[in-house]
Amino acid sequence: MLAAQAILPIFALIVLGYLLGWRQWLTNESAAGLANITFKLFMPTLLFAGIAKASLAEGLSPMLLLAYYLPVLLVFGVVNVLSHWRRGTATPLGLVAAFSNNVLVGIPLIASLMGNDGLLYVFAILVFHSLTLFSLHSFYAAFGGQERVDGRALLKNLANPMIIGLGLGALLNLSGLQVPESLWRAITWLGQAALPCALIVLGASLSRYRLRPTGEAWGVALAKLVLFPALVWWLSGQLPGLNETARSVLVLLAACPSGVNVMAFARTAEDSRSVSAAISLSTLLAAVSLPLWMLLVGF
Repeated sequence: MLAAQAILPIFALIVLGYLLGWRQWLTNESAAGLANITFKLFMPTLLFAGIAKASLAEGLSPMLLLAYYLPVLLVFGVVNVLSHWRRGTATPLGLVAAFSNNVLVGIPLIASLMGNDGLLYVFAILVFHSLTLFSLHSFYAAFGGQERVDGRALLKNLANPMIIGLGLGALLNLSGLQVPESLWRAITWLGQAALPCALIVLGASLSRYRLRPTGEAWGVALAKLVLFPALVWWLSGQLPGLNETARSVLVLLAACPSGVNVMAFARTAEDSRSVSAAISLSTLLAAVSLPLWMLLVGF
C-alpha cells in the first residue's frame, strides 16, 4: 500500500505533463519556461532547504558514495563496451543505463517514502552525480569517437543551479547561522513548487519522443532498471557502515528511470532514436519495476 501511495502521485503527474505536452496545452515555449524556473529556482531552493537542515556528517559517507558509484562505473562500462562492439564507435547508451533521473523521480519518491531522513542521502549522491557521469561520458566520447573533451562544458556542470543550491545549503548548515522565520517560510514555499512542476516538465518532455522499442532499447532499459539497482543492492549489503535507510535510498535511486537530459549527448540521428527510445521505455517500465524494488527494500 505504501508503495502505491508513493508511486501513483509521481506517475500521475508525469502522465498529466505528457497529456499537456501531447495536446499542446503546454506548448514547447511554455514548457521551456516552466523548466527554466523549475530547475533554476524551485529545485535549487528545495535542495538548499533540505541540506541546510540535514545532518551532513551522517550523509557524506565514503561507503555511501562507493556503494552507488562503483555500480555506476560497472554499468557504464559494460553497456558502452557492448554498444561500441556493436556499432564500432562511441554512443551515449552507457550514460543512459547509468544516469538515473534522481531529481525528477528520485527526490519525490524518497520524500514520499522517508521524508527528510532519506533526502539527506539523495543530496549526497546528487552533489557528484551529473559532474561524474557527464565527465565520464565526455572522456569516453573523446577517446572512443571523434569528439573532443570540452573543459568549459565540464566546469559548467559545477555552475549548475542545483549544485549551487546544495553548496549554499551546506555552507549555511556548517555556519550555524539561523535564517529569519519569515524568510525561511518563503524559501519553503518556493521549494514546495519544485516537485509537481518537475514531474509535469518530465511528462511534457517525454511527449516529444515516440516510443519505438528496439532490442537495443530493451537491453539498455533492463540494464538501467534491473542490473544497476541489483548491483547497488548487493554491494550496499557488503559494505560496512550503511544503515537500512541509506541502503534503501541507494537502491531506489539506482532503480529510477533514465534521465531525459542524456538526450543532450546524442550526436547522430541513430543516437537520438536509440536514446529517446531507451529513456521513454525505462520511464514506462519503471511504473512496474520501481514498486518491486520498493517491496524488496521493505516498503
